[in-house]
Amino acid sequence: MTAMICHNSQAGDIHIPWTYTERNDMMNKIRVMLADDNQSILSLLTDYFSRKTDIELVAAISDGMEIPDAVREFLPDILVMDIIMPRRDGFMTLEKLNELEPALRPKVIVLTGLARDDFIMRAIQLGASYYMVKPFDMNLLHSRIVEIAGAQAPAALTGEAEGVQRGESVEEQITNLFLTLGIPAHIKGYQYLREAVRMVVDNHDVINRITKELYPGIARKYDTSASKVERAMRHAIEVAWTRGRLDTVNQMYGHKVFQKDDKPTNGEFISCVAEKIQRAKSA
Repeated sequence: MTAMICHNSQAGDIHIPWTYTERNDMMNKIRVMLADDNQSILSLLTDYFSRKTDIELVAAISDGMEIPDAVREFLPDILVMDIIMPRRDGFMTLEKLNELEPALRPKVIVLTGLARDDFIMRAIQLGASYYMVKPFDMNLLHSRIVEIAGAQAPAALTGEAEGVQRGESVEEQITNLFLTLGIPAHIKGYQYLREAVRMVVDNHDVINRITKELYPGIARKYDTSASKVERAMRHAIEVAWTRGRLDTVNQMYGHKVFQKDDKPTNGEFISCVAEKIQRAKSA
């Protein structure tokens, strides 16, 4: 098979050399499309993924306006996309992708140089599966593509998480764990739980002073009351629980931490997530 010419509207076509001798090989690969207006990053990603035997790189695009049509044409499993793109940014692109038939929608990994909570939450609300802050580790991005494509259980939830999570910031780990656990990003409890996990990662003893120090500290930051913080956290955890996603907490440790009918308390949930991140940091 001849080399594929990928779409690139600004700097000429990028040629991705690959040859398959068997159609089965091609069908077993993860179809990946790249979108970034930074030509250096796009070329770097193209070169890296064209050498991966489990990846079929189907397109590389530098113009946000071209993404929906390219998705229809190339049918990627995963779209790796910068949030800042010319003519149509990543948020608008996610909205356009949501208008596609479900079978055509790829899973999206967002790349951004802006580690802002509001940007991250907006991307997640619009359907992004994962986000990474630039500069990022290529091997980590590859691992995330494989996980999100369903080739293996999410590494953030397995006993090997400490090895794969190196290179991620605490903020990234919290966001991606919450995403996997099903904590909705649009409710107040999400932000309160994020802040609580940060506090406990920095000082684990604060979990033992949850009512006297942790809740009041978060309440002061967000100009609310400690009781409202506690209730909002409880609501966020219950929403995730009703979605059946907190069973994945057990996967984080490789054994049952919670039984089917158990609901973790706020403190148990915060401690569990914080401990996972601390273990990854010290690995």
